[in-house]
Amino acid sequence: MNLSTGGPVKRVLFLCQGNGCRSIIAEALARHFWEDGAMAACSAGIAPLGYIPSNTLEALKDAGISSDGLYSKGLSEFSLNDIDYIVNLTFFEVDSYLPSSFSGKLISCPITDPFGRGIESFRQTIEEIKRLVGEKLPKLIGTVSK
Repeated sequence: MNLSTGGPVKRVLFLCQGNGCRSIIAEALARHFWEDGAMAACSAGIAPLGYIPSNTLEALKDAGISSDGLYSKGLSEFSLNDIDYIVNLTFFEVDSYLPSSFSGKLISCPITDPFGRGIESFRQTIEEIKRLVGEKLPKLIGTVSK
């Protein structure tokens, strides 16, 4: 997937283990908060699940956040040279998964994985990622969300 835009858009990839919970939620929330086009969001997993758990979809729906077009995918689907920022949502180092040619910035923002837990854990994860995407991250990368 190529995210080249030709403009000054900040391209952000959210990364987690399976791309079924945290990074998918972050991508959905970023699309919601950043719909003005100041930032472009995508997501990937180190070991993609290949599906999005029903609790992820239910929690997004309950929060009024669209899940249209989201699917579980890996880093190999992206040209990481087109990415300005990778936001690592895991609690472990991911440098070894990135090509040495990656010239963007890696930002670590660990969030507990709700996978395998109840719907309430997913709702809490959404609230935590809302603060990250809506408040913290725009300050870190020098743009403002709506």
